[in-house]
Amino acid sequence: MSGPPDAHIRLTLRHRRVLRRLAWAPNELGLARAYVAGEIDVEGDFVDALSGLHRLLAGGALRSDLDWAARREIARTAVRLGAIGLPPKPPAEEIKLTGRIHSRARDARAISHHYDVGNDFYALVLGPSMTYSCALWGEDVETLEEAQTAKVDLVARKLGLTEGMRVLDVGCGWGTFVIHAAREYGARAIGITLSRAQAEFARKRVVEEGLSDRVEIRVQDYREVADGPFDAIASIGMAEHVGAAMLPTYAGALFRLLRPEGRLLNHAISRHPLVPPRPDNTSFISRYVFPDGELEPVSVMSGAIEDAGFEVRDVESLREHYGRTLRAWVGNLDANWAKAVRLSGPGRARVWRLYMAASALAFESGSIGVNQILAVKPGEFGSSGMPSTRTALLS
Repeated sequence: MSGPPDAHIRLTLRHRRVLRRLAWAPNELGLARAYVAGEIDVEGDFVDALSGLHRLLAGGALRSDLDWAARREIARTAVRLGAIGLPPKPPAEEIKLTGRIHSRARDARAISHHYDVGNDFYALVLGPSMTYSCALWGEDVETLEEAQTAKVDLVARKLGLTEGMRVLDVGCGWGTFVIHAAREYGARAIGITLSRAQAEFARKRVVEEGLSDRVEIRVQDYREVADGPFDAIASIGMAEHVGAAMLPTYAGALFRLLRPEGRLLNHAISRHPLVPPRPDNTSFISRYVFPDGELEPVSVMSGAIEDAGFEVRDVESLREHYGRTLRAWVGNLDANWAKAVRLSGPGRARVWRLYMAASALAFESGSIGVNQILAVKPGEFGSSGMPSTRTALLS
């Protein structure tokens, strides 16, 4: 199959079951199921192949103006090829959670589904930094590891970290930010995660860095933290799991945990307000990648933070940076494909390849973005303790 002049795509259909999948789910979910099951292969650069396929279909490769004779022939061909029949069973990697949405137990299951794939698998994809959020690609940055270090340092500077400050990292992942905050700024850091695999890895890193006296890693829900106040709170790539209905609870909990004039840095993916939320029954992301994950426009996130009592002081978009970060992750996965399959299984490796490639295109097209919202808990008479200029804030 060939598309626009700048894109050459080759799709190989390895089983007629693909046609039945698409007949029962004629959307991204049906196509994704076929790819995860190994029934479709895509040749060439995977991100560029998806981009070319999207342009091909958007340009009219699938026609809706066929006459009845053509439609009858398609129906006969579908029967001959086995496209008519009961819906095939979804791949084992698909998940549908039960129980009350965004309860603590269900949130823990959702996080485990995504993050407990295996630390060795994530190391292949993320590289040495083990940082699973948007990197910061400056002019003098050449490697993914340098870009991730630049990102966590940007967070630390926006929070105004100094020696002895007590900082909480909500959704700490594999510990990159808390280690940076303690090692480079002398902060005393607590990182919380719902993933036991992440916590185990992060604790080992803390010991190896000789920071056990400054960094603590907990398996804990943000709603369970009760040992505030903190001087600063970072939430990097975690708020996407909270859910719109729980945003007031989330922002309120962080507000209560901060001291007056304490800063919050909320780094989260956003949905463009003109892009509607994806329904669970047709969303590849919700069935395979981020069950119960919800993306909200940056205005909704900042509104929830303000409604909790914070003063929003700075908002920065890093959208283009995330497209580049995801392309780097896909490159790492492809370069280590055989090992990734051994570690996670072929289906799970295909899930991650498809989701990261599609996400790169979504960031590049502007349908989703990523933003850092810096807010402060007002002190007495509304004092903020903040620098008066953005230049001073980042110095």
